[in-house]
This record gives sequence, C-alpha cells and structure tokens, in this order.
Amino acid sequence: MQTEEKKIEKKYTHATECPITIFMEEIGGKWKPVIIWLLLKNKTMRFNELDKNIKGISQRMLSQQLKDLEQLEIIIRKSYPVIPPKVEYSLTEKGKSLAPLLKAIKSWTYSNIM
Repeated sequence: MQTEEKKIEKKYTHATECPITIFMEEIGGKWKPVIIWLLLKNKTMRFNELDKNIKGISQRMLSQQLKDLEQLEIIIRKSYPVIPPKVEYSLTEKGKSLAPLLKAIKSWTYSNIM
C-alpha cells in the first residue's frame, strides 16, 4: 500500500510522464476510439465496413489508424489469399480489455455532456 501511495503522490515534471496523457496520445484522438468501439460491437469488420461506418474519415487516415492500433497490439489484421483481397480486423484480448473503460466514458458522456 505504501508504494501505491507514493505513486499517487508523484509529481510529474512533464505531462508526457502521466499515464493518462500516454493513453490519450496512443489510443485517444478522433478515430481510434471509434474504431475500437465498432470492433467491440461487431467483433470482426472488413476495411470497407469500417470505412462506411465512420463518417468523415479518409481511407488513408483509416488505414493509418488501423496500422497504429495493430502496432499497439489492440487489433489483429487477418488477410485472406483471395481475389479480390479480403482483410478483416478484430480486437485482441488487450483491445477487448478496453471495453469497461469505453463503456464508462460513454456513460459519463451521457450523464454530463449530452
């Protein structure tokens, strides 16, 4: 318990040391939470399905966001050797572990902003 209290008392000299800032830089933003939320709801989606369900995102931006999430091991990209190419995206266990957090944010938003 004492070490936990010391962690809480730590003063951050730079915002980049704060775990919340790190989270927001890696997974926050305009598109990544939406992608994660859609994959939580739909389990597996193809690129075109994600593109159709996210209004305002360019295909280039969607591709980059998916690559970032794959690199963070939040999603899995599975490609099939068929013509035309078929690629599916789904959440890893690490990605699925974001569900309670995103549900809490959704609930807080409805209670405090909307």
